[in-house]
Amino acid sequence: MHSIKDILKNFNPLEDKYISRDFQAFGIYLAEKLGESRRKSLYIKLAKTIPRPILEEALRFVIDSNARKKGALFMWKLKKMEVFKKKST
Repeated sequence: MHSIKDILKNFNPLEDKYISRDFQAFGIYLAEKLGESRRKSLYIKLAKTIPRPILEEALRFVIDSNARKKGALFMWKLKKMEVFKKKST
């Protein structure tokens, strides 16, 4: 994972003007690694709501596999890790 120092070094205010938080950068990183740049907003939301170690574990699982649909496998792994469990009131 990249440190904040590395992210700020590579930050271009003209290109990346909408990235102001760490979870946004991590969400875009997830989208790029999974080859789903059109769904950046989904991965940014996941990076905001789900703890990073869980997302990193699912990402490692997908990268180690040789899947064609990496985004689908990533979501399946998160489901198996019971991340999307409904909260009881």
